[in-house]
Amino acid sequence: MKKNLFTGSLYTIGASLWWGIIGVLYFKFVSFATTLELAIHRTIWTALLLIVTTSYFSKWSEFKRIINKNSNIFILFITGLLIYINWLTWLYAVKTNNLLDGALGYYIFPILSVFFGIIFLKEKFNRNQMISILLVVIALIYLLIRLGEIPWIGITVATTFSLYGLIRKKVKVSSDIGLLIETLLISPIALCLFIYLVNENLNIFSLNKPELSFYLFWAGFMTLIPLFWYTKGFNLIGIGPASMIFFLTPTAQFFLGIFYFNEPLNVDKLISFVFIWLAVTIYLNELRKE
Repeated sequence: MKKNLFTGSLYTIGASLWWGIIGVLYFKFVSFATTLELAIHRTIWTALLLIVTTSYFSKWSEFKRIINKNSNIFILFITGLLIYINWLTWLYAVKTNNLLDGALGYYIFPILSVFFGIIFLKEKFNRNQMISILLVVIALIYLLIRLGEIPWIGITVATTFSLYGLIRKKVKVSSDIGLLIETLLISPIALCLFIYLVNENLNIFSLNKPELSFYLFWAGFMTLIPLFWYTKGFNLIGIGPASMIFFLTPTAQFFLGIFYFNEPLNVDKLISFVFIWLAVTIYLNELRKE
């Protein structure tokens, strides 16, 4: 049991820090491409690599079982669109030095998931969960009043990821096979968008730029490695500890944004983060009780 906890924690910590540090640095490095092209490559190369891993792990039977139901295909197409929008928004945050807003989104998405569960699934809730939700709302309203702007990056990241998790629950499928189907369903759209970029001469990926094209290819690995690690860790230690460890991701992004990319953090934005950190603390305390 202790070995599973230790091993699972290592996998989960590794995945969370990969998302929070390595993934950020990689996508910042390849931001010579447009945000749209980065999202396209992330989708297509992830799909192709998942075809390889599905063959290696002999999981095509699960793939066939899932796609035999039209309702599953429709649901996974919707979740595919949500994850694509999530990727697109987060990549935009990285490219435009708005990593703090991206971190904000990943801080609040678990709490938003609780809220969506209460609204759409009629899940039970307690006072502390409502307080955490209220603190997030206060933080966002405070930003709107003090800065005169809605943190749309953070809200989009949180909303798409929360809705993704909510809708994905309707299909019982492993994370890798689900993502394979999602990316395969979205790939035709991604290819059409890439053709548009080529026609407008906005693409980086081409035979004329082999070195830059090679760098873009790694978008798939940057997506899959932490996914497999987190799934492995999740299966070993369970939802509570894994969910707690996940908060390393936005925390790492937050510190990278301030100390490495020198993003500004004014007093008003810091106060909003304090409200959100209080909400996260309450949320984590509730997880601990489960």
